[in-house]
Amino acid sequence: QVQLVESGGGLVQPGGSLRLSCAASGFTLNYYTIGWFRQAPGKEREENSCISSSGSSTYYADSVKGRFTISRDNAKNTVYLQMNSLKPEDTAVYYCAARPRRTSRNGELFRCASMDYWGKGTLVTVSS
Repeated sequence: QVQLVESGGGLVQPGGSLRLSCAASGFTLNYYTIGWFRQAPGKEREENSCISSSGSSTYYADSVKGRFTISRDNAKNTVYLQMNSLKPEDTAVYYCAARPRRTSRNGELFRCASMDYWGKGTLVTVSS
């Protein structure tokens, strides 16, 4: 069964750090582009970060650029999101998602859109 399972969420104080993991089962992640998305209470889901199948390309939302780092370990079939300097506004359910890798046109921006597979999410709460 194709599944993505997030873990590592929890309660953390402002300024703290947390690392989320996204483990794949039923398929091999090395052929897929992976993204992290988040949905805050009462808000729409938003793209947070994205990483190419090889890890050579990344994207970050402006709100987390410089604080969050997406990475992958294809040998472990796992993608990570390292979150530093956490703020209360980072509170959200975080989801990982996957789509098959694809070639891009000249000038096309690297983004995680039209994802095919989704995890169930893990809750991150940033509060003192």
